Amino acid sequence: MIRRAPHVIPYQGSKRKLAANILTFMNFDIECFYEPFAGSAAITLAAAANNKAKHYVISDKLETLSDLWEMIIHHPQKLIEEYYALWHGQLTDPAEFYKQVRDGYNKTQSPSALLYLVARCVKNAVRFNNEGEFNQGPDNRRLGLKPEKLMKEVHAVSKMLKHKTDIKRGDFRKVLKSCTANDCVYMDPPWQGTSGKRDQRYAHILNMDELIEGLDSLNERNIPFLLSFDGTCGDRTYGSELPGELRLVKVSLNAGRSSQATLLGRDEVTIESLYLSPALAKKNKTKAEIKHSQKELFESI
Repeated sequence: MIRRAPHVIPYQGSKRKLAANILTFMNFDIECFYEPFAGSAAITLAAAANNKAKHYVISDKLETLSDLWEMIIHHPQKLIEEYYALWHGQLTDPAEFYKQVRDGYNKTQSPSALLYLVARCVKNAVRFNNEGEFNQGPDNRRLGLKPEKLMKEVHAVSKMLKHKTDIKRGDFRKVLKSCTANDCVYMDPPWQGTSGKRDQRYAHILNMDELIEGLDSLNERNIPFLLSFDGTCGDRTYGSELPGELRLVKVSLNAGRSSQATLLGRDEVTIESLYLSPALAKKNKTKAEIKHSQKELFESI
């Protein structure tokens, strides 16, 4: 049975709902688990809650997000106090206060301000302009994650990861230079279908050539990795399949009904693709067993 993981950053697109399914492909001894496109680090949290690895590396190209993880894990009380002040500061005029915090964040890159903005913005959907500034508006129907809830989750994460986690920053290829065949990597980069050009959802756009180069390098070094990359929702496809020469095993995961489609009156299911590296497939299961597990996972949701 998969243990529940604590949850701190309410990021849209988080793989929290799929974490239990993704963990089923990590049934081998892992020295260090890397998540270089961390976001809410949902897979790291799930892996740590279920003792999947001895050590963890959390990283993101958005440096303020890595700074936030540094605070969550190593300075939880400071983050709690700063978030508490922000949350209570909004009570008189939430919309105006949100704007002030957003303007301040774009100047200072404060990690606690980023957490407040993510928790309060529309649909928890992070948006950036062409200058890399946070520009998503507030959700005026709610006040965001309550400080009491945050305190509980932050302390749980800190206790779980404090003495066995390193925080990195920057390009994923640089971060993964130190990983070995005894480690495991999970990647959830901006999807090709949503980030082939400047996209308001991401601070950094995806460079496909760099991604393929990085995956090829991991294969050459026999590194086990998993990659969430493309998918479908109803009759819409997001991204193209990765090149066959990478020799990845593709698994389809049922992510459930699309909340966005439901709001628009459509009953559509989101299917997300999970790619398994040759090293991970060999370490974990045969291709036939993987397909059988995929069928069970798909039909169980």
